[in-house]
Amino acid sequence: MRRAIGMGTYPAGERLPSLRRIADHYEVSLATAIQAYQWLEDSGFIEARPKSGYYVLAQGCGEACEPEISTPRMKAGEVTVGQLALDILAEARRPDIINLGAAIPGPDLLPLKSLSRIYAGVVRRDVRLLGYYEEQQGNAFLRQQIARRLRVSGVRVHPDEIIITNGCMEALTLSLRTLCKAGDTVAVESPSYYGMMQVAEQLGLNVLELPTHPRDGVDLDALQQALDKNLINVCLFMPSFNNPLGSCMPETNRKKMVAMLQRAGVPLIEDDIYGDLGYDSVRLPAAKAFDKKGEVLLCSSFSKTLAPGYRIGYVVPGRYFDEVLRRKFLGNIATAATPQVAIAEFLQKGSYERVVRKATRYYQQRTERLRQLVLQHFPEGTRVTQPQGGFVLWVELPEHINGVALHDAALRKNITVTPGVIFSPRGDYRHHIRMSASMVGLDVMTDAVNVLGRIAHKV
Repeated sequence: MRRAIGMGTYPAGERLPSLRRIADHYEVSLATAIQAYQWLEDSGFIEARPKSGYYVLAQGCGEACEPEISTPRMKAGEVTVGQLALDILAEARRPDIINLGAAIPGPDLLPLKSLSRIYAGVVRRDVRLLGYYEEQQGNAFLRQQIARRLRVSGVRVHPDEIIITNGCMEALTLSLRTLCKAGDTVAVESPSYYGMMQVAEQLGLNVLELPTHPRDGVDLDALQQALDKNLINVCLFMPSFNNPLGSCMPETNRKKMVAMLQRAGVPLIEDDIYGDLGYDSVRLPAAKAFDKKGEVLLCSSFSKTLAPGYRIGYVVPGRYFDEVLRRKFLGNIATAATPQVAIAEFLQKGSYERVVRKATRYYQQRTERLRQLVLQHFPEGTRVTQPQGGFVLWVELPEHINGVALHDAALRKNITVTPGVIFSPRGDYRHHIRMSASMVGLDVMTDAVNVLGRIAHKV
């Protein structure tokens, strides 16, 4: 039905066949037909009209409505947008805000009650966990569970090759501190997660942005040019569902990228925090799966899938293990014990896959609906990504609309979006914003995007 709508078999405004006719035609139950129509409605393809039936909504223009491959300056430079990013983070925490900007998972999709029961049980069984520092490398039981999980992404490591961290950010920061010194250059996708810009700024690193396609990820030809010119010391990429693009690098590109970097002797820090949130049922191998020399440092966490408040992440640092572990000890000795055991017990119970499947179905439907709303209400010429995982959208506005001005005007209406300038080290992407589909209900989202559209026409 979705393909038929996209091909124009059912044009916008046309009434769809009744549920019973659909059930008979496809030889499925009426319940299945109802579920299919509900999915199409949630995804923004159709709408139900009382006492009338289901009708096709006007659709976007497919790839023609996506941003094109980015064209950064390909010249390394210092980071200059750190303070703006901190200000925006503070705004997003306001309790009265309709949050369409923060990349925070929907609380209703997290197994918080189950985790809280496990956590309480852990403390009841062994209150001594609160009275000592956990092993510097991290809880052995949790590392065992993570090693088993990593096999799904093609990564086969021993539990002793894993270091538990305080979230993915610490894993990434430890990796950068280990591989870089002040003045070195790190290559990133463009646009790229602003948290890494802040870390680079703190460490005195230069950042080289590489052209990145909104579907396939970083441009490997541009990467090879940078390697040939010896422009970079380390790469930090998010092959699976880049934040903010939602791009997913094809498996062949991942294998080719790792081989290119290893020939050049340039290590890769792989941010895989969204790796489990792909819409496709088949998870692509992580870049780490193709690492033969221990030169890929895999970083991730459970903050997007289980419990952001637990701050449990990890790094598989390959041949840099000893130095990363030393820096972990110098930074904060160890990660809290009780959350580690609680996460480990949850993973052992086998519920993780079910939680992730439920979340990704929701995120796929909700991001598609948000995308349709933006194309419907925003000014002509707006382009929006079609992510393949995660829950954020990258919105390219017409060039005369300033993303920071849109953010400021929306904030006065108690709506927040994230300006694109903080996803570039030197404040590019001035007519872009990032939006998130994870935090608000459908009705609130619909009303808020309508308001944002009116603001965008005025800015």
